[in-house]
Amino acid sequence: MEKFTGYRCLLCAKEYLPGQVTYTCACGGNLEIVLDVDTLRRKYEPDDFLARDDASLWRYLPLLPVGFPARGEHSPLQLAGGTPLVSLPRLAAGLGLKTLWLKDESRNPTASFKDRASAIVVARAIETGAEVVVTASTGNAGAALAGMSAAVGQKAVIFAPKSAPPAKVAQLLIFGAKVLLVDGSYDDAFDLSVQAAAEFGWYCRNTGYNPFTAEGKKTAAFEIWEALRAQPGSGLNHPASHQNTPASNSRLTVFVSVGDGNIISGIHKGFKDLQTLGWIEQMPRIIGVQAEGSAAIANAFHAGNETIVPVKATTLADSISVDLPRDGVRAVRAASQTGGTYLTVSDEEILKAIAALGSAGIFAEPAGATAYAGLIAACAAGQLDPDAPILVMNTGSGLKDVRAAMQSVAPAPIIEPTLQAVKKAL
Repeated sequence: MEKFTGYRCLLCAKEYLPGQVTYTCACGGNLEIVLDVDTLRRKYEPDDFLARDDASLWRYLPLLPVGFPARGEHSPLQLAGGTPLVSLPRLAAGLGLKTLWLKDESRNPTASFKDRASAIVVARAIETGAEVVVTASTGNAGAALAGMSAAVGQKAVIFAPKSAPPAKVAQLLIFGAKVLLVDGSYDDAFDLSVQAAAEFGWYCRNTGYNPFTAEGKKTAAFEIWEALRAQPGSGLNHPASHQNTPASNSRLTVFVSVGDGNIISGIHKGFKDLQTLGWIEQMPRIIGVQAEGSAAIANAFHAGNETIVPVKATTLADSISVDLPRDGVRAVRAASQTGGTYLTVSDEEILKAIAALGSAGIFAEPAGATAYAGLIAACAAGQLDPDAPILVMNTGSGLKDVRAAMQSVAPAPIIEPTLQAVKKAL
């Protein structure tokens, strides 16, 4: 494919042609996909995408390093992305903010952000003729891969820690993937899946390790740009438009929950692509939020370096519970290169955020609510301009972890079947 010209190492900047490498650089660094931006800039304008009927991530096909998957018309593989942007005025008022949006990724086919990456990786697997795709996952990435693979008849193998929430394991099994529960952590499952891929010749989807994952996740940034480009003060309008030029401290701020670092990295990559194409005025400010018990990337950011020191992750937010983040360097840069920062929140704050979002009609899993918990903390600390537009990412559905959801609210009372009992309960 002419638009996909190769890879560039994030650490040593070495470049590779498409067929020279599959996963990581010889130095061990993660790779970033390189597109022929000059040709894309000459060939396309924003209106070429805004006029498209396709509501999925495939509306941005010219900006993706894969072809459109021909197998399974209108399958879940081809319906990933296109998630709604929800305005939350009551929550905004409670936080003293003028404008607050939430990007609800729970509306994806398997109910999480991970569908974006899996759709692109499965499309790449089809192009390369891979017989089996494998991944390690605490649940969401595996469910996404299993669902996208099932949609097109692709074989999938999932390594998940045995502690993964039952609802997520159920998805893996229902979609027909070969599921192997590892008596260990996510990091143990990750290492084992890489070994198995090398041993059996499987194509590995692992987050960060496979450079195509960020290419799927960057499409969320494209959708944010499309939805907010006409909003005053967002900084996402075309530089040539000269309308509503914002002050630098009033640009859009995006809050993202962070585990292995690939989602925040992908969103940053999407905005970088748009800026390189000359389609946005300003890079949004990106703020990463980690659980206190799984904060390796936040630790590196606040230490002022890109050295990711592993932690022993302990948090109820299983989707972001990672000892050694595999896309940590790029995740640090997503904040440092956009004027953002990293925040950490406790499990108690995450549970409160689940309930708070629920009061506005959003049912988020713990990892999805972590970004909102970070926003609450930032507002309490006076770290935000109340007039600047804010966007929070909800990365997954609360149905993924009902046990955690029940911890965030008071239990429902059990009453006798009488009106008197109803009155007493009320």
